[in-house]
Amino acid sequence: MTTQTTSAATVRPEFPRPDWQRADWHNLNGAWAFRFDPQDEGSGASWQVSPTAAFDREIMVPFSWASPLSGIGENTAGIGWYRRTVDWQPKQRDSRLFLRFGAVDYTAEAWVNGVFAGVHHGGYGTFEFEVTDAWQSGGVNTIVVKAEDRDRDFQTRGKQGYGEIRGIWQPVWLEARPRTFVRDAKFTTSLDGTIHVKARIEALEAGAGTLSFDFAQGDVMHEAQVTLEAGLNEIDTTFQVSSPKLWSPENPHLYEGELRFDAAGGADVVQTYFGIREIGSAHFGERGYRWITLNGKPVYLNGTLDQSYHATGYFTYPSDEEMRDEIYLMKRLGLNFVRIHIKPEEPRKLYWADKLGILVMEDMPCFWGAPDEEARGGYEREALEVIERDWNHPSIFSWVMFNETWGLKTEGASGGLTGDAAQASSYRPEAQEWVRSMYHWAKRLDPTRLVEDNSPCNWDHVETDLNTWHFYINGYEQLRGHVEEVVAKAVPGSAHNFIGGNVQTDAPLMNSECGNVWGIEGGAGDSDLAWHYRYMMNEFRRHDKLCGFVFTEFRDVTNEFNGYYRLDGTEKEFGYEAFVPGMTVADLHAPDFVVIDAPPCQTIAAGERATVTLLRSSFSDRYHGQTLTVAWELAYDSLGTRTTVASGTLSAAWEGYGVELLGELAVIMPAEDAVAVLAIKLVDGDGQIVTRNFTTFDVRGDLASRADGDGLFLQLPVGGFGGQTFAHQWQAVGGAKTTGAGAGRFAYDITLPGQDELELIGELAIAFEAAACRPLARHIEGAKFADHGISMMHGASAQVEYNPNTYYMTDETRHESRVHVLVDGERIGSFVLPDDPADSRGVLSWHYQAKPNRLDEAGSYGYLIQAKVPGRLAAKLDARRSFKLELEAEDGGLSLYGRNAGRYPIDLLIRCR
Repeated sequence: MTTQTTSAATVRPEFPRPDWQRADWHNLNGAWAFRFDPQDEGSGASWQVSPTAAFDREIMVPFSWASPLSGIGENTAGIGWYRRTVDWQPKQRDSRLFLRFGAVDYTAEAWVNGVFAGVHHGGYGTFEFEVTDAWQSGGVNTIVVKAEDRDRDFQTRGKQGYGEIRGIWQPVWLEARPRTFVRDAKFTTSLDGTIHVKARIEALEAGAGTLSFDFAQGDVMHEAQVTLEAGLNEIDTTFQVSSPKLWSPENPHLYEGELRFDAAGGADVVQTYFGIREIGSAHFGERGYRWITLNGKPVYLNGTLDQSYHATGYFTYPSDEEMRDEIYLMKRLGLNFVRIHIKPEEPRKLYWADKLGILVMEDMPCFWGAPDEEARGGYEREALEVIERDWNHPSIFSWVMFNETWGLKTEGASGGLTGDAAQASSYRPEAQEWVRSMYHWAKRLDPTRLVEDNSPCNWDHVETDLNTWHFYINGYEQLRGHVEEVVAKAVPGSAHNFIGGNVQTDAPLMNSECGNVWGIEGGAGDSDLAWHYRYMMNEFRRHDKLCGFVFTEFRDVTNEFNGYYRLDGTEKEFGYEAFVPGMTVADLHAPDFVVIDAPPCQTIAAGERATVTLLRSSFSDRYHGQTLTVAWELAYDSLGTRTTVASGTLSAAWEGYGVELLGELAVIMPAEDAVAVLAIKLVDGDGQIVTRNFTTFDVRGDLASRADGDGLFLQLPVGGFGGQTFAHQWQAVGGAKTTGAGAGRFAYDITLPGQDELELIGELAIAFEAAACRPLARHIEGAKFADHGISMMHGASAQVEYNPNTYYMTDETRHESRVHVLVDGERIGSFVLPDDPADSRGVLSWHYQAKPNRLDEAGSYGYLIQAKVPGRLAAKLDARRSFKLELEAEDGGLSLYGRNAGRYPIDLLIRCR
């Protein structure tokens, strides 16, 4: 038997359920002896009782045996046995003792000292076994667990493809309770401070007792006298909180304290909490549709899809601090809600959502086979466990019963139909009616929250509190048209987005999955999301009817790289601060927002007039009744010099919720080639910035119109080199960008103006935009498309470096290079290129993409390099009027950006004067 050396105090030492915590408990996390049982021999050989059974490995609980942190790291379906010896006794000798499991996938059987404790089926539900009679006082006790996970079609597996949750994957602990104890209590709160509690008390014998509540350090107290029968007793009681403080993401106030039951057999004390809030939907004004409400007011849901996946623990976080930090990372983005995808969340992470303030949409885990009787029965059992466990979390505002009809379709149901019709018909009417019944079941069980029948990507709602839909579309015009169509069709009585003859009600319209990760041919790979994200936010906020979105996703995962953060939590750079000082992605999530109703970039002639429509979108009453100021500025960068073309202010009467026209701005473009930026700031009466936004213009002028002094300007396309020495070299962005990987040089033959144009060359300077080159496998070996079958939804490799759309978004990882500028073989300057970046700053690389659904180094850009030719060299060129320009890169490679690529609207620029 493997020696167990790891202390439980070092592995998830905190109590697993801060929403329901007793003081007398013992953590069983840490090292257990372990053994695989591929032939299912253990039960027949009595491994549960045999002291000589060879448990030949050590596993670190509570991590799935497939995960690296378990110490096993083998994705083996089947049976695993666990054994642990424990020397622990409850503080009170007559206590009842329970062996508790956060979750085990999928079937768990447990024994204590050879005595069978119980069996549980289901991969996500919490469960417990009473082991009072089997526990030996004053000695060492042996716990054995058999876990079986065979990936059967009926199992509630959810989306485990990123990393399987095999065996024990949430904490395990022992918990002592008195002979009569409170099994659970559900708090239902009202805005007036009325708190209704439905408690279940389990008693070994009949008797009487006192159920008491003490919260907020004694400010909220209540007692109820209770008479009990032997067995399980249901108790209803109500108390009042004076001057209630409401829970919201902005003010996540919790009433923390204890619930206590005193009886002849002793006192059961549970540390718990509740938050006072109400969730619903309502009409406002003359609108014929509802908005989602929190505490009786509209709330705009800025949300993200959270796969809750960790690189080393998979669906089990290594520490409580990491779960807490997940919520911090969301809130610093300005998000106020999260959708936990195809799984219920760990209770401790839900606690941090309660404590720090973020709303949660929690999914039920799906099965992947047909909706037969066995699958439905297992699903219903587990859904009950999830809702019962998580009832008291104020952060949870919605239950999602199914996702994208996963597990709801039956093979061979096409009835001779083909294509989309066959796909739709496989979601049979009987399955639709079962989904309807589950919607009504959840509403009866928990009428305090919104319930969604199925979060759809196939327009197949049946009956729901939320009219949601999914889309993954890239390209401004395509996305704009799609959203407008959905909004136009979202009317009561419409069959759009519903199936089986069902129609829409006035339920709130909301997006529940969006992003460009799958909206691109072959998948987006690992590419910039900042450009797409900004115009998508503007399109959403244009529509009064829309009340939220779910962006895919919070972090990158193994086959999707559309996260705000990398999988390891490192940051991506969106680049918005380069357009509006101080702007971050959080500005796009402000409840009070200025919509710029315009494309992300427009091509326009130098000196032309442009008109931009501004809208106000308000889902907060903070500034209602006030006049805010919209401060605007049109500016551009001219070879490193920032030039303001025009600026001004616009008064904005901030009255009421929803979307209204603010007005139009008319601006005159600069007189030269430029990437002009119209920057917007919404400012309150105290001068504080409420939100920021911007749009851009590709201004087309000519060299003669440049505003930075006299002289002549020559431009040479970056692809116009006469020779190059790189091992790998290619063009991108329609030929406007040229790149060499590794060390090498580009050589250009430059012809200067003749004496008839410029009598004397007094000064000669060179300017260009350049970045390092981080070569990918597709550049060296060729691109490969990955199959977009269901395996991708299970986490199959996206072959990101082979994906033709991949060009890494700017993040904390840097790829540096150095470029030397040579004139006729003499080095006139050396410059460090800090990175090979791609984000919203690559305006021209985005604007000149040939296809919206296939990316060509989209968003990539460089750094402005300016080198002055020494006077002694310029003098030599005066007579000859030509020279060889060489741009030489060290090992980090070199990318050169021309007029229609990158950040600056220039090719290789030669200035003579």
